[in-house]
Amino acid sequence: MSSQFQEKPERRWSLQDFEIGKPLGKGKFGRVYVAREVKSKYVVALKVIFKEQIEKYRLHHQLRREMEIQASLRHPNVLRLYGWFHDAERIFLILEYAYGGELYGELRKTGHLSENQAATYIASLTQALAYCHEKHVIHRDIKPENLLLDHEGRLKIADFGWSVQSSSKRHTMCGTLDYLAPEMVENKAHDYAVDNWTLGILCYEFLYGAPPFEAESQRDTFKRIMKVDLSFPSTPHVSAEARNLISLLLVKDSSKRLSLQKIMEHPWIIENANPTGTCKK
Repeated sequence: MSSQFQEKPERRWSLQDFEIGKPLGKGKFGRVYVAREVKSKYVVALKVIFKEQIEKYRLHHQLRREMEIQASLRHPNVLRLYGWFHDAERIFLILEYAYGGELYGELRKTGHLSENQAATYIASLTQALAYCHEKHVIHRDIKPENLLLDHEGRLKIADFGWSVQSSSKRHTMCGTLDYLAPEMVENKAHDYAVDNWTLGILCYEFLYGAPPFEAESQRDTFKRIMKVDLSFPSTPHVSAEARNLISLLLVKDSSKRLSLQKIMEHPWIIENANPTGTCKK
């Protein structure tokens, strides 16, 4: 965790080890609180999941996979999962505390991000995904609600609920509608390139304030995704280079999407991204 907070694999955590603070958010299966480990005074986020909900939705396998994947990842742009424990009714995940909260909130507040902010976040995400892909982890659900910011404005990928560790193609339809790649919408086999597609969607949303294929109904969104019905509003704050990068990512044929390596070499990223990955407001 840090030099102040020792991770001990043999250590059995319990609720007595933490002082619980304010709630940070509420999900379908539980809540997240800010908490402080009594001994070290180290601040963490405690995710509380109700076993009853896990039983009801039969999510044991998915939750175990999420925990194992996130606990194995060590990257400055991936939220750390330090450990977990449980009691009769609940499962507790001990997570890194992201002081800046959801990037989604930042985006909603400002309407859209500057090119510097957007490029910095896309570069951070690209590096984190390259690391995940090396470990054979496909995230499959990158969206603003799953991206958190630390106290320096550094981006952290948070939710690994839909991620999967696999080197073969997958067939599960998952993720969030606006961010789904065409091959997932069509229920075809998919691989790491679904994450590259999502980077294009996010880059568009960061700059224009809404995802590119948003429509009145789910069916219309599906249609627009499958046709790659992409258009760019004429706004002076978005450069031609940014539009070029988005166009190179939102390509129907997954094998032709820009690679993560090439994203990092793209002129728009080189010109606009802060190499330290921090975005102070």
